[in-house]
Amino acid sequence: MKKALFPGSFDPVTKAHVDILKRSISLFDKVVIGIGLNSSKQALLDPETRKKMLEAVFSYEPKIEISTYEGLTVDFCKSIGAEYMIRGIRTVLDFEYEKAIAQMNHALVPEIESIFILSKPGYSSISSTIVRDIHRYNGDISQFVPKEVIPFL
Repeated sequence: MKKALFPGSFDPVTKAHVDILKRSISLFDKVVIGIGLNSSKQALLDPETRKKMLEAVFSYEPKIEISTYEGLTVDFCKSIGAEYMIRGIRTVLDFEYEKAIAQMNHALVPEIESIFILSKPGYSSISSTIVRDIHRYNGDISQFVPKEVIPFL
């Protein structure tokens, strides 16, 4: 069974995340969405709300599983038996950042392969950070997030 992890904060999940996940599903038997808990980031939503939000967005997809984790992402990969890590790439800066992380992860756990999926051009400017900022100042985020996300905000 080919199993992959798609890690992130998903605070909140965006249409860009959904696009990467939809395009990943056909490549793997199971995709685990890993909600990484990072105490250094100021979260908008608590982990349980993020999990419920993702469950609402992907309720139709049996190949997706959702979990939270703390610590090194490669350790979480090993613990769930994932051999692949999916990362979305929006820009050249994302690529350089993700490449460095992938190389470090490979040094730590060589058997876990990083898979980069390029964002579609229409989603390349969407990030959870920007969506959070727009939301904090009462801006309309409906064009950036799936409709299932709105009730959670």
